[in-house]
Amino acid sequence: MSIPAQRSGDTAAPGSPPAGAPSPFRGLGRTFDAALARGVGNVTRRALGPYQTAMVRIGFAVTVLGFLLHEWPNRHEMYGPDSPWGFDLATEFVDNNGAFTVLLWSGSTTWFELVYHLTMLASVAMLLGWRSRTSSLVFMLGVLSLQNRSVFLGDGGDNVIHLMVMYLVLTRCGQVWSLDARRRARHPDRRPTDDRVGVALWAVLGAVLLVALLTGKIDSPVWSLFLGGMWLVQGYWWLIRRFAPGEPRIVSDVIGNLVHNAALLVIMAEVCVIYATAGWYKIQGTRWQDGTAVYYPMNLDYFNVWPELSEFLAGSGLIITALTYGTVMVQVAFPFALFNRRAKNVLLVLMMGEHVGIALLMGLPFFSLAMIAMDSVFLPTVFLLWMGSRTDHLRARLMRRRSTPADAQAPPAPAEQPSPAWAAKG
Repeated sequence: MSIPAQRSGDTAAPGSPPAGAPSPFRGLGRTFDAALARGVGNVTRRALGPYQTAMVRIGFAVTVLGFLLHEWPNRHEMYGPDSPWGFDLATEFVDNNGAFTVLLWSGSTTWFELVYHLTMLASVAMLLGWRSRTSSLVFMLGVLSLQNRSVFLGDGGDNVIHLMVMYLVLTRCGQVWSLDARRRARHPDRRPTDDRVGVALWAVLGAVLLVALLTGKIDSPVWSLFLGGMWLVQGYWWLIRRFAPGEPRIVSDVIGNLVHNAALLVIMAEVCVIYATAGWYKIQGTRWQDGTAVYYPMNLDYFNVWPELSEFLAGSGLIITALTYGTVMVQVAFPFALFNRRAKNVLLVLMMGEHVGIALLMGLPFFSLAMIAMDSVFLPTVFLLWMGSRTDHLRARLMRRRSTPADAQAPPAPAEQPSPAWAAKG
């Protein structure tokens, strides 16, 4: 008996859906396109992480300002004309590595005092969020000038500050918790021509930059292009707001959001690289492997701030081993914990607690402040909003107490009521 030949399409391959059934991949392309569109919209329509960026700005401003105030009596020996790292040595070193510092433009004490105190003012401006676009640039130049003047004075915290002040220039760090945000909220329809302070700052910085370029103080092509480009961007933004508030303003705002989001991503990646590198390098050390690494700095006089507490902790082998292994595990695991929100929050608390312990036990408060400010980029937005609301509530209470006279704060004494008849009868 002959078997009739099968026609194409009569039967399907094993495991394939029957003819006419909808394909499971039919909506996959549309889902991917929708997700891609949402992702592109998120990074172009708005600057992400406004509260986290504000925390980074405030944290590093507090760190730099606190350090400059703490070292104010020793400023001449650290970065000024009396520094052991002399002017000639610093000039030769900077010429070889291409670092930037305005302190080498002149060796006079007056110039040093001007730069040092201008950096302090820029730190205050960053802390308050006043003209954050301009103050972030002046803040960066001041910090780099001081650190590159005496490079051998820094530690790990100074390296973190060195990097973060450059990243902050590219972020919109004054969106919230700043004087800039309050000014925009009070005057939402303010015209660019009314911003006389911004125009004056732009003109002064342009004049200083022009003099520095003409006199050869800035001879690096990279820094010349960067500073000149930042100055031109400021002017371009004013012109766009003044004469082209339509589509050019929208496109420029999208570009600004992209730059901000890219800088924020770099900051987050930098945090992960720092902790991952520190953790994996610790694993290779024999003292970290046998669990005794934390014991040795606790017994150094240079780091022994609280001798009784350090002696108590160093006398317990269990505590030393737990601190040593715990430090390594937290640093190595932190980049991987970012894939889980709860694990990230737990490790973030542990990391900040570790830095608080370093500040108290080893006497490194500014190193710890810099690391905590860096970690704050991963703080949950809900927690930051709660913290902001509590701060506003506390500030409102303080303002009410100040505005209310002392006599009005006490509640009025109750009026004396006549005794009822039954009480008079006994």
